[in-house]
Amino acid sequence: MPELPEVETIRRQLAPPVEGRTLERLEVLDPRWCDPAPPAELDAAVSGRRVERLDRRGKYLVLGLADEAFLVMHLRMTGNLLLVPAGEAPARPYLRARMAFDTGAHVLFCDARRFGTGLVLLGEEALERYFATRLGVEPLGPEFTTAALRALAAGRRAPVKAFLLSQERIAGVGNIYADEALFRARIHPLRPVGALRPRQIEELREGVVASLEAGIDARGATIDDFRDVDGARGSFQDRFLVHRRGGEPCPRCGRAIKKMRAAGRGTYVCERCQPRPRAPRRQAVSSSPSIPSRSASTSSRKPPTERSPTTT
Repeated sequence: MPELPEVETIRRQLAPPVEGRTLERLEVLDPRWCDPAPPAELDAAVSGRRVERLDRRGKYLVLGLADEAFLVMHLRMTGNLLLVPAGEAPARPYLRARMAFDTGAHVLFCDARRFGTGLVLLGEEALERYFATRLGVEPLGPEFTTAALRALAAGRRAPVKAFLLSQERIAGVGNIYADEALFRARIHPLRPVGALRPRQIEELREGVVASLEAGIDARGATIDDFRDVDGARGSFQDRFLVHRRGGEPCPRCGRAIKKMRAAGRGTYVCERCQPRPRAPRRQAVSSSPSIPSRSASTSSRKPPTERSPTTT
């Protein structure tokens, strides 16, 4: 699935040719892309409007149009946005939606597995309300401070990798960049996030930011389907520190990188650099019961009979 760096790569490439241009038509070729809204309803809501800006929120792309209309798109597992210059045929395999601009260029939403989505929201308030329940802090924004991360983690028993993958906590981090960030921070994926020490929280924040920025610098990672707007592959997969490098030597200590399951996902870790958390100690169980049984508490011998004092 495209994560924050892949979506940001698309945003940076696509913004110059579409910002300030008019979206003449949105043609939805697969009704599942915008279900339950009818395709004609989306087209009517956005066609003829000027593109004011192209934003990213977590893994979402937001096409901001005149009069506070927003086309919100999510690539999901296999979605791609491709830019077709004017004069070229606007057709590609797995085409689900097509945007035509006044320059003659087209932007195509292609998706082999058909999980990608598009919807229209009207008004800034509707946009903010939509994301408020779906996305947490933006990890490349100024609000992603060590103090903010510490507050999010406080008291939580979830493993740190599951915490990183929760979009409601931190927006945009997926499986690839969680593995890379945890390796940079020397934190095992199964360590409870609420048990991290202050220094570990700081190193985790730094690891998340460094991993995401490295991914953007490489124009994303192409493991299976991701392509940029020109159809080119990303190169971050060639720079992975641990992700998908099971059995290879750790770049830091040389020990073999291990593949395991964490947060329901294939996870890569060096258990020398990222020590596994100790299992909680079980309370010792006494070999003898604390309350003796009836048979144990009752002697087999009868107690001596107390004699009544003898009167003389």
